[in-house]
Amino acid sequence: MFSFFKKQTKPSIDFSVLKTDMHSHLIPGIDDGAPDVDTAVSLIKELQDLGFRKLITTPHVMADLYPNTPEIIQKGLFEVRQALEVAGIDIEVDVAAEYLMDEAFGEKIEQENLLTLPGNRVLVEMSFVSPAPNLDNYIFQLQLKGYQPVMAHPERYVYLKSDLKNYTRLKEQGCSLQVNLLSLLGYYGSQVKDTAWKLLKHKMVDYLGTDLHHAQHAAQLKKVLELPKLARLLKEYEFANATL
Repeated sequence: MFSFFKKQTKPSIDFSVLKTDMHSHLIPGIDDGAPDVDTAVSLIKELQDLGFRKLITTPHVMADLYPNTPEIIQKGLFEVRQALEVAGIDIEVDVAAEYLMDEAFGEKIEQENLLTLPGNRVLVEMSFVSPAPNLDNYIFQLQLKGYQPVMAHPERYVYLKSDLKNYTRLKEQGCSLQVNLLSLLGYYGSQVKDTAWKLLKHKMVDYLGTDLHHAQHAAQLKKVLELPKLARLLKEYEFANATL
């Protein structure tokens, strides 16, 4: 009998070619990500099912809102790893941090007590409202101390006005760029989506990240896998995720 209902098909690709997700919020109860260990474990299983084989989760570090320290983050990692072992989930999970370039960031650089991605890379972000007033100095100070800055979700900073010259300047200053996978879907709006694809078209993106905070993000990541352009993108674009 003919059916008017389309059979649901599973996407033919996953994120295994990236291997590593290097931007998420899975340490429970310390920022706006996973609120508890059970949720963290559930989200990690979702990422594993999407094809990721290694996770480097990156809690927010903000002077006023989330004053997390390496000790707080490492303690949370220990709890998550224990829970994963109990749940029988075999995936490599490590930590770095996502540092807001606020008024306290300079002191953190001076103390050289930053949680980094492999290769001494530091994931940094700016306010979504206005650029960091000390951006140039912070990038210089990071490099002076032997760190390599990675700018989180540059496509979401609307004040950069999708102008390639602004992103080229960041690259010339030594910043790698990490685009959110959900931006490709239009999750944050059409302007952000257009900027993300524009950066990809011009080969300016070094890393893709999930920036996973909660179950809704995980559900939307499944939709990213259904994007017609994604299979070609993952096949032809040499992202640096797998080197981490």
